Amino acid sequence: MQWNEHQPAFGFLLHDISRLLRKRFDRRARSLGLTKSQWIVMAHLARHEGIKQSGLADILEVEPITLARHLDRLGQTGWVERRSDPGDRRAWRLHLTGKARPILRELGGLVDETMEEALTGLSGAQRQRLYRDLMAVRNNLSDREANGAEGAVAAEVSGRTRNGASKRRGRV
Repeated sequence: MQWNEHQPAFGFLLHDISRLLRKRFDRRARSLGLTKSQWIVMAHLARHEGIKQSGLADILEVEPITLARHLDRLGQTGWVERRSDPGDRRAWRLHLTGKARPILRELGGLVDETMEEALTGLSGAQRQRLYRDLMAVRNNLSDREANGAEGAVAAEVSGRTRNGASKRRGRV
């Protein structure tokens, strides 16, 4: 399929869909007293229970200090707790509290409502096909991202830039 000027670019279309999904979901989540940042942190933490703070910051693509502020607020509300890491006394492991579990179930229901709204008019087979196709696109990009990152690490180890040129050593 060729793209033309009358069709939105694929990346812009995906960005728009993502933005609209977040906006719809955020409207629903406000009834629970959560900000968008809070529900995003809690949703990712639910998938990565016991993760270090730095790892969650990487996943969320935020600065560690930004995440620390969110975690402070979530800790004050009793939804998240930091536990010391037995293997590294400088690190904290993040956990949801028992109080957070019912909120997460409600968030799950809101996700279902939002997705049902978004996918209205698509049959079950169309929904499955859309999901498979989007997973293929994501996997294509993830594979390339991982290969690009590995190439950068290998180049760094070998003392060469990504294009194969030798890096200068010593003082500049």
